[in-house]
Amino acid sequence: MQAEESDSSWLKLELEDDFDEELEQEVDDARLPPELRELHQHRKKSGIDRGLYFRELMRLQGELVKLQDWVVHKGLKVVVLFEGRDSAGKGGVIKRITQRVNPRTCRVVALPAPSDRERTQWYFQRYVSHLPAAGEIVLFDRSWYNRAGVERVMGFADDGQVEDFFRDVPDFERMLVRSGILVVKYWFSITDEEQQLRFMMRIHDPIKQWKLSPMDLQSRVRWERYTRAKEEMFERTNIEEAPWYIVEGNDKKRARLNCIAHLLSLIPYEEIPRETVLLPERVFNPDYERRTLPPELYVPEAY
Repeated sequence: MQAEESDSSWLKLELEDDFDEELEQEVDDARLPPELRELHQHRKKSGIDRGLYFRELMRLQGELVKLQDWVVHKGLKVVVLFEGRDSAGKGGVIKRITQRVNPRTCRVVALPAPSDRERTQWYFQRYVSHLPAAGEIVLFDRSWYNRAGVERVMGFADDGQVEDFFRDVPDFERMLVRSGILVVKYWFSITDEEQQLRFMMRIHDPIKQWKLSPMDLQSRVRWERYTRAKEEMFERTNIEEAPWYIVEGNDKKRARLNCIAHLLSLIPYEEIPRETVLLPERVFNPDYERRTLPPELYVPEAY
């Protein structure tokens, strides 16, 4: 009976740790600089109960662990592309997907601007090297669709390069699918007003200012051009083998849950039975005496 109570107490502490970790991220999301408090009062709050959000998030993350095990067991290859408006919540979803899975199985690719050498390569070449092998899931935080979006709108690619991309990308993705890779494409959408608020929060919050790049600022100026580019991208690249899925991102909590639940629904998986793990007994050597280490080796206990 005592052992059962001890196990229950230990499990409770572990769950509390998980909850605290997620709560820490939620508190960070909710921090508000004084300049925006009045504006935030008129903002539509999340329509999902906080307790329900946490319970569903933990449940879905448990299912992601099962999916990860299934991908490894079956040798599947999965690519998930995350595209969308700046500040639409792509990073928040990716963070929740990867939070409790094995980073060796599920990894994130977020490529910087291409080097001078990479600009001379076949456009898709720098992405191909990051595609998954058997038993891997790769999440692209922005992908080859940069050419249809930011590169096109900002003038980094000319009309001929953009047209070449639109001609090539359906065949490129069909080739990936034929090779056994599941390609999933998500577009995160937010309203003009919501993006403005999130940008303002980044401007006034020193901890989040690193998230705001010159390209982000230009995306406000060129909102309508991005809209037209997105519409043509959907029209020309929404293929049966790799369709687009739009995630409504104004409500961050709902977007996270909806995207994770949808991803799980796309890959039929089963729970892989695990072998029972027994912790071996600690071996004690009566002749061993632990040495006392000098105090300067220890991190000061400031808390």
